[in-house]
Amino acid sequence: MRDGERADGDKKGRERFHIRHGAPRIEKDPERLRVLERIGQLEREGRFDVDAEEDPPTIPLMPDQIDYLRTKTVSKLKVKAAYVLADRFVDTVLREKKLVIKKVHGMENLNGVGSGAIITCNHFNPFDCFTVEHLFQKSRHVGNKQLFKVIREGNYTNFPGFYGYLFRNCNTLPLSQNKKTMYNFLKAVDTILTRGDFILIYPEQSMWWNYRKPKPMKNGAFKFAAKNHVPVIPFFITMEDGKKIGNDGFPMQEYTVFIKEPIYPLEGCSERQQAEEMRDRNYRVWKQIYEEFYGIPLAYEQEE
Repeated sequence: MRDGERADGDKKGRERFHIRHGAPRIEKDPERLRVLERIGQLEREGRFDVDAEEDPPTIPLMPDQIDYLRTKTVSKLKVKAAYVLADRFVDTVLREKKLVIKKVHGMENLNGVGSGAIITCNHFNPFDCFTVEHLFQKSRHVGNKQLFKVIREGNYTNFPGFYGYLFRNCNTLPLSQNKKTMYNFLKAVDTILTRGDFILIYPEQSMWWNYRKPKPMKNGAFKFAAKNHVPVIPFFITMEDGKKIGNDGFPMQEYTVFIKEPIYPLEGCSERQQAEEMRDRNYRVWKQIYEEFYGIPLAYEQEE
């Protein structure tokens, strides 16, 4: 038998095996492979705050285009309608196991915070936001507090379709390159935290698809916490390959969510010192979870 015939026979045999076991072979999505290659390159370069996927061009967000606190009647109606759709969507993806939350550790740490708070979370998939929102809706805070989410400007101004609708209406706080809009953003953050609501912020400032390691953090989330004298609640989501293969040819991920003890600003320090100390403690918490869950030391690839 020639090598070509043997290879062809092996391929057909693999296809028959997958068909017999009810798992037709799915080729890995070339775009996903390019994203993974890009992630590896960014890690080697130490550019952790750069998104691995190309975002659409950002349209600047003007002050009159956003009601950050949703005080207007039309804003309130849009929020209500958007959450009805979002809740149905999350229920569907959970039922169909497109989102699998395998375990949750530490709900008492979320439930026990009586003041406003910043929630930090690693960012690796759009579904991690749905995961945090779902757990917030399961907490004792539902009905008493609201969860706001900081998002990038372009996700609000020009993201299309269903997700774009949710980005604009599910209590989101878009950043902006416009100074007046950002002034309104900062005022809204202070108001939200002072009145006792929660804000979800991704301090890594980038999304890397299914990246399991914690990335270095920016100071912004911790500055907000220090300024408003509220804690940071560290969330960290770990992943395991599930048995189901997604349409992109990769195993669907099963999430374990760790919610750790709130980190409060240190007394007797400047806001800058408080923010940096909270950031460093948050990173150490994430690092410990990563190393204990995966059983390996945290290490980043570096260019030689």
